[in-house]
Amino acid sequence: MKFKKKLSLTTKIFMALIGGLILGILLHYLMPQGHFRDDILVDGIFYVIGQLFIRAMQMLVVPLVFFSIVDGVRNMGDTKTLGSIGGRILIYYLITTAIAIVIALSIAKIINPGLGMKVENTSTAVDLPKNTKISFTDTILEFIPTNPIQAMSEGNMIQIIVFAVVFGIILSKLQDRVETLGNIVTEMNDFMMEMTKGVMKLAPIGVFFLITRTFTSLGYDAILSMITYMISVFLGLAAQLLLVYMLLLFVFVRINPFAFLKKFLQVMTFGFSTASSSAAVPANIKRLEEIGVDTKISSFTIPLGATINMDGTAIMQGVAVVFIANVYGIKLTPNDYLTVILTATIASIGTAAIPSVGLVTLSMVLTSVGLPVEGIAMIMGIDRILDMSRTAINLTGDAVGTIIVANSLGEFNKEKFKNSSNS
Repeated sequence: MKFKKKLSLTTKIFMALIGGLILGILLHYLMPQGHFRDDILVDGIFYVIGQLFIRAMQMLVVPLVFFSIVDGVRNMGDTKTLGSIGGRILIYYLITTAIAIVIALSIAKIINPGLGMKVENTSTAVDLPKNTKISFTDTILEFIPTNPIQAMSEGNMIQIIVFAVVFGIILSKLQDRVETLGNIVTEMNDFMMEMTKGVMKLAPIGVFFLITRTFTSLGYDAILSMITYMISVFLGLAAQLLLVYMLLLFVFVRINPFAFLKKFLQVMTFGFSTASSSAAVPANIKRLEEIGVDTKISSFTIPLGATINMDGTAIMQGVAVVFIANVYGIKLTPNDYLTVILTATIASIGTAAIPSVGLVTLSMVLTSVGLPVEGIAMIMGIDRILDMSRTAINLTGDAVGTIIVANSLGEFNKEKFKNSSNS
């Protein structure tokens, strides 16, 4: 009796993405706008089911991040190891973000998106969230929670990470005196990982409805008018993925970069569909464990990366600066480009891991070189597609950095990586 080969989760997610894309475009062009399509399907069924899945993933993030970091720091045994991990991953995140901006500015200067599309410099209002903190000073102060419980209820990842690290260090120092509490933390971490596996089984359904809704709303019309801008961003993302991440992986870890891409595709696809680095934290940690990374490394570096490592967002901001400068006929100097590199690197640290928040921090970058903030309004319409793509790149950058750090500390199992499936 022959048994059919069971489809892997990666295959199911990818099939759901393609199916949702096709259905969304068909609905956009073949079904007229109206109450049934827009209210019942797009903002009704598609929205509710897609958001149910997003909320299920977000439900996991805070307890998973907290318990995994506390358990990981506790098992490290000393603060020296923690400092070694933290120092290495921070250097990686800052360097790759700066490289991403340089790549974006270089590609944008070659393609020159927006050139010839002249717009008057008016004071058109741009609807940006007013409570989003993008001040570098505030970002530094916000690292320490005044109320850890409030930080958890608000999902403030930096504050949760800091509190969890301190919690784990104290647990490690007290050792036998808090053995019961330590065991509870370990058991809760195992519990949250098992819950993550359960929720991830629903990923294909969530992806299908999220993608269907996106393309039913946008179709092709929303992206055709600014095709050069999109091409520049996509080329920048591709260069960061293939020329930076894969090269670093090969040089520092000596593994096949394309084998890694196959094994990591499910997380990239998930990130693309949700456009949220934060929602993908559980899936990222789980997948890295499956391909050989010790969780005491990934449980620290992945939540941190989802909070401060925004290479894809930095690429969008670099291209957007050149695009908006061309549109308004403003010439940028070499000093302006240097300012963009420094400001965008800093801004990425304060970028929350939620959809489209990169547009908010873009205002900080534009202001730093005297470009009109209202230019953001021109790219808002197509940002959803780009946001999905750059989220996939952000997640990949977090994973590559984690593997490099884990390998440098002898916590990456290459045999496990070779023998792990691509599912």
